[in-house]
Amino acid sequence: MTATDTVPDPTTAGSDGTVLPGGAVADGLTLTWTGFEPDDEGLREALTSTGNGYFCTRGAAEWEDTDAPKHYAGTYAHGAYNRETTILGGRPVLNEDLVNLPNWLVLKLRIEGEEAVRLDNVEVLDYRHSYDIRSATASREFRFRDRAGRETTLRSRRFVSMAHSHQAAMEWTLTAENWSGRIGIVSAIDGRVDNTMVARYRDLEGRHLDPVTPRTFGPEIIALKVRTRQSNLYVSEAARTRIYRARGRGWERIEPARTLHQMNDYIQQVLDLDLTEGETVRVEKIVSFFTSHDNAITETLTAAGRHVERYPDFAGCLAEHVDAWDEYWDVADLEVPAEPRIQLLLRFHMAHVLQVCSRHTARHDAGVPARGLNGEAYRGHVFWDELYVYPFLNYRLPEITRGLLMYRYRRLAEARAAAAEAGYRGAMFPWQSGSDGTEETQVVHLNPLSGQWDPDHSHNQRHVNAAIFYNVWQYYQATDDLEFLRDYGAELMLEIARFWASIAHKDPDSGRYEIHGVMGPDEFHERYPGAEAGGLRNNAYTNVMVAWIAATAPKVLALLPKSRRRALRSRLGITDDEIARWSEMATSMDVPIHRDDSGHPVITQFEGYESLAELDWDGYRARHKNIQRMDRILKAEGDDPDHYKLAKQADAVMLFFLFTQDELREILSRLGYDEIASDDDLARRTVAYYDRRTSHGSTLSLVAHAAVLAGIDPESSWERFLVAVESDIGDVQGGTTKEGIHMGVMSGTLDLLQRAYLGASARDGVLHFAPRLTLRLDGLALSLVFQGTSLRVSVADGALTVAVQSEGFSHPVRIGLGDEVRELGAGQEWTVSLDREGRVASSTAPAATPAAVEASADGTLQSSTTSGAHDDGGNGA
Repeated sequence: MTATDTVPDPTTAGSDGTVLPGGAVADGLTLTWTGFEPDDEGLREALTSTGNGYFCTRGAAEWEDTDAPKHYAGTYAHGAYNRETTILGGRPVLNEDLVNLPNWLVLKLRIEGEEAVRLDNVEVLDYRHSYDIRSATASREFRFRDRAGRETTLRSRRFVSMAHSHQAAMEWTLTAENWSGRIGIVSAIDGRVDNTMVARYRDLEGRHLDPVTPRTFGPEIIALKVRTRQSNLYVSEAARTRIYRARGRGWERIEPARTLHQMNDYIQQVLDLDLTEGETVRVEKIVSFFTSHDNAITETLTAAGRHVERYPDFAGCLAEHVDAWDEYWDVADLEVPAEPRIQLLLRFHMAHVLQVCSRHTARHDAGVPARGLNGEAYRGHVFWDELYVYPFLNYRLPEITRGLLMYRYRRLAEARAAAAEAGYRGAMFPWQSGSDGTEETQVVHLNPLSGQWDPDHSHNQRHVNAAIFYNVWQYYQATDDLEFLRDYGAELMLEIARFWASIAHKDPDSGRYEIHGVMGPDEFHERYPGAEAGGLRNNAYTNVMVAWIAATAPKVLALLPKSRRRALRSRLGITDDEIARWSEMATSMDVPIHRDDSGHPVITQFEGYESLAELDWDGYRARHKNIQRMDRILKAEGDDPDHYKLAKQADAVMLFFLFTQDELREILSRLGYDEIASDDDLARRTVAYYDRRTSHGSTLSLVAHAAVLAGIDPESSWERFLVAVESDIGDVQGGTTKEGIHMGVMSGTLDLLQRAYLGASARDGVLHFAPRLTLRLDGLALSLVFQGTSLRVSVADGALTVAVQSEGFSHPVRIGLGDEVRELGAGQEWTVSLDREGRVASSTAPAATPAAVEASADGTLQSSTTSGAHDDGGNGA
């Protein structure tokens, strides 16, 4: 694709007839599951959830009662948390949950006064459940025969509006095929809901809502208001239900008989009307959703009633919703025509990421729940998964990243208090965060294999603080948003740097700084064998990240205006001695190293890892179908993962994921580890060492390993990429996706394409590209935004093109291809040839077209830079 090509309409590009893991069949950008499978319904509900970045509702059948795990109609909103206490064995256990909010879906059919139609009380003649990726719309077609022999077709579709953050809509089209009679449409809002989705949490208190009041707003609108029991969050939902008869080519609105029934936590209308054989009616249920966190309202119930009264009909709501999604696709879509299956699934991931993190999200106090807004796994908490989410957003919708980073800034006071309580300076953010930024990690964790509650030491994963620092810095690199850095980001970063400086101590014998009592990303290792206290010494990933932080923090200060720098240092009390300590840590953090079987150096995951016992991997694979959660398997056998050389996910390998080869070499060289800093084979050897000892019990591990292997073993990288791309739709972990999609792997696969395979990375005001594996990606094209300027990047016919768009042009940007850096202005593009390995050619490039790349008389590469007007879309701002 050239820069003059327009962004394609994604509705015309898909994988028709492709059968995906889990049984979905692709038709364009629509995924369809045929037949009702009770065991698969939970997974399908998660995968067909509809949301808008403010609230999200699972793709449950609206005519079914909640009956986990078969049917679970959960609705969740950013920031809607509540704490409850459970007594386990006489011990109080406190847990905060993202609350399952009132179910607005309820829409049921009764024929001749009989019980409402359900999947288990009729004969299912045809059943299809679909999800339109393009518009994040869920639909069902349900044809059935009831006990009286009446055959009926029910078509349902619904969405949560991307155009209006408080709006959702549902439509039924109902046809009486061989009968005439009276029907009742039950439309309700049900506040009698608990958090009961996740089986291993069911011993914990799941009641979070207290009723406040039901209400009507005229004959068409019912509403319900509830309050969370501890956090005192008010939530109101209102629903307007209308019925239309088919008349000629159009629809005629009718007024059925309405009967109201209400309790303090439930309200319903029954709409009665007569149907004749062959007749079709259409039912519309339009919903509004408000919480007391919302701005510009006097009270939630009043706001919900007013808004739903003003909303247009279903067609009008849908048109606005589709238009809003079109804008996102213009900004964020990508093309991988050589791999249509991959292209389809990446677009599926993109839709889900944007349903959780949209421009609506940026206007709220919201973090990134690791499992999105469509399930209750991890209790809706915010971990470090944002590390995998922000790279996609930074280069397309950076305003969303900015809003999400404010979630951390607003909890800075709590992080300072946590650090002080633990005896440290600065700010110590929690491993699991929820409403107010206190540590939400459980003190005990249920092992579903043994049924035992085991101690949970994972709060020692202090590396989440390094991830937050890294995220702010990467956002600044991608956007040049000095205003954010000045007002918020610098304070966050400096306080995190101060925390690391206070938790580290200098060993008098080695002269190096060490960090004890922490856990790395691995998670299987919580402490040393036989130790009572949790935590490990000198986790390599943590220590190297801290060395980088210590070197970067002074740069952050230097970027600030003099007055802001002086004021911030004064307010935080940052002394010259403290800055000097950072500089010392940047050159003297301890990085454990050991030798592999061949005598070559390998970065050691943590001090003492190399002395642990080897695990009988072959034996466990022979005895267990799935060994991803080796920790649970070992503990159920009375053993302990702390005894073995194993890992749940990438740990030391993360260093090669987050830093380029040159960046990591610079860090290690500054630390004085010249042997490994200059070792070009260090990454290959370290990855190989840990790969055979890693169970990949987290889907994040697939992303990290695929990225690192892109430049080492392209075929292995691609194999892992394929597994990662299919991990949620295929539920590779055997039942976890139904509890909520994995935000990290969905966004991580999108990042893999741009960061690992295109090799995009921003450093010092330059957007560099170091492409790899592009032979598989011929035709790849995507839009990026770098420092406010829109780009179109494409790979075609052995060449890479970076084009600056004229539309939405902000200012010239500096682009690095190979060893060369150029400044490109509006309408300019730069094309270079790629070698057989997909890398930027460094000498002559015979595969490139003469128009794209020419060789000078001395044989050096001459890349063309052209200019002109371009009509390409992709304005990301």
